[in-house]
Amino acid sequence: MVRACLEPFAPPQEPYMTDSMNPSTDDFASMFESSAAASAMQEGQVVPATVIRIENDAVLVDIGLKTEGRIPLREFSMEDDQPKSGDIVDVYLDRIENALGDAVLSRDKARREERWIKLEKSFNANEPVKGAISGRVKGGFTVDLGGVNAFLPGSQVDIRPVRDVGPLMGEVQPFAVLKLDRSRGNIVVSRRAILEESRAEQRAEIVSDMAEGDVRKGIVKNITDYGAFVDLGGIDGLLHVTDMSYKRINHPSQVVEVGQEVEVQIIKINPETQRISLGMKQLGADPWDGIDVRYPVGARLKGVVTNITDYGAFVELEDGVEGLIHVSEMSWTKKNVHPGKILSTSQEVDVEVLDVDSEKRRISLGLKQTMDNPWSAFLAEHPIGTEIEGEVRGITEFGLFIGLGPDLDGMVHINDISWDQSGDQAIEAYNKGDVVKAKVLDVDVDKERISLGIKQLAGDPMESLNTGGVKRGATVTCTVTEITSGGIEVEFGEPAMKSFIRRSDLSRDRADQRPERFAVGDKVDAKVIQVDRGSRRVSLSIKALEIAEEAEAVAQYGSADAGASLGDILGAALASSGAGKEDAAPAAAASGDADANGRLAAPQGDADDLKQIKGVGPAFEKKLNDAGVFHFWQIASMTDDQLAALEEEVGTSGKGADWKAEAEALKG
Repeated sequence: MVRACLEPFAPPQEPYMTDSMNPSTDDFASMFESSAAASAMQEGQVVPATVIRIENDAVLVDIGLKTEGRIPLREFSMEDDQPKSGDIVDVYLDRIENALGDAVLSRDKARREERWIKLEKSFNANEPVKGAISGRVKGGFTVDLGGVNAFLPGSQVDIRPVRDVGPLMGEVQPFAVLKLDRSRGNIVVSRRAILEESRAEQRAEIVSDMAEGDVRKGIVKNITDYGAFVDLGGIDGLLHVTDMSYKRINHPSQVVEVGQEVEVQIIKINPETQRISLGMKQLGADPWDGIDVRYPVGARLKGVVTNITDYGAFVELEDGVEGLIHVSEMSWTKKNVHPGKILSTSQEVDVEVLDVDSEKRRISLGLKQTMDNPWSAFLAEHPIGTEIEGEVRGITEFGLFIGLGPDLDGMVHINDISWDQSGDQAIEAYNKGDVVKAKVLDVDVDKERISLGIKQLAGDPMESLNTGGVKRGATVTCTVTEITSGGIEVEFGEPAMKSFIRRSDLSRDRADQRPERFAVGDKVDAKVIQVDRGSRRVSLSIKALEIAEEAEAVAQYGSADAGASLGDILGAALASSGAGKEDAAPAAAASGDADANGRLAAPQGDADDLKQIKGVGPAFEKKLNDAGVFHFWQIASMTDDQLAALEEEVGTSGKGADWKAEAEALKG
């Protein structure tokens, strides 16, 4: 036993290291390339694989790793051809090695990756993709794009809303990709975009065969409030309600109905939007041709009211021809009334043609022109100057409105209420509802105005001045009506006229220039020193009357029949005023040198005495000198006509009377 164990070892007959145990250089190179290829693979990539064989429900493939990969056979069910040994297919490398040391591969994921790549290319190239509607979700549908699900919004299913999508489910059809986000796995597609593009191509082809003015037949597909859509054989055109008939149509259903075959004319084609406008009335004769001849201005016709608006009423004169009665042409007197309160729809009315515009297809009609003009009738019954009586219907800041009948008013302007009061004061005496009398001053038929006057009933006091002999220089008897600190207010004449005597004109004597020495109702005499018809004012002066009376006394006592010398008479007449005969002598002596107008060629003595008249300064003194007036006694000696001529020459309208009064006082 021991000997056997000590026997020498005999090596085997065949070499211990075989060829497989000693790889060649080529084997090392191949093994290195396989190792490098395996290290270059990354999980999440699509790699090519070679089919080795099919075992039961799995397909064994080689992707160049240490071990074979197994892919469930069901993932190849969507392939056109079943895989066989030697086929090269793309697979998705999910994991290089799992816990068992096998590579985890997927054909489905590889196919999805391929699909995403194709979808991205189609999206970037704006090309349609194939898919089938597979299910319904909130807001739309899901579409299977060959392994990738996309969202189809409900609004993108068809051009028009689709009630039943059943026939479209599962049908493979093209879709346009509207949005693609691979990172989120989000795809939005549209079937409508494909249909619109196809429809646009068809429309373009059909429109190219059409021309404006063509007459076509079509079927009414749809009716709206504004018209009807007509199918012209692949393309729709709009037949607007205004192009259905020349006559007024309230709704298109009055002319056409859905499914009806109609003959229309192509009015307009928009090449950009490919919209077609159609017309039916264009196929018949235009009733507006020769409208000017059939309906001349001034012609009276009968018509039927078809429509009433806020601004007037439309009247049909014949089929397709309507005219407008504007609200302002409906009534002579009802100005702010809605047309519906004057006329009603379907009412037959008489109208008059006011204007015809054939280009704009407008006829202006008048209703009131067929009735009597109430202003013309009033003028015929109440000529200008006639007295009328009426009720005060309104009071405004500019006058009174007097009722002259059920529909007529006349206006009394505030300046025609009173002769001696301002308009604002005079209008306060009237109230709405008062019955007053007035005189017709004017009737303007065109402007529809009647002017009345209340003050004209009593006559113009200024006119009575002429007939009563009241003019500048005349003496009038006045009645004191009011006393103020600045003077007294008086009335004179018939009819009574008011005037105001200033404090400085109450007396020649300053001590008597006190308004309080008069009492209301006192009778006083005064001299008219100015009559201004423009402002309707008559200026009076007691002071001027006193001065005139003294001058008259001088003239009387100095007459040849008096039996006294001139010096005695002047001394006696002027004794009360303290004037000496030496003051009157220059005036008497110089007056003989004045010309017929009371002017002198040169001053006599001191010419500065003009400045003694209040209001005559250097400027007026020069003008008076240039006119030949150098002394106040010249002004005092002038007649009214001479004084008026002087005022006009030197431009002192209204001052001459005051100057004369002062000059007479100085002369006295």
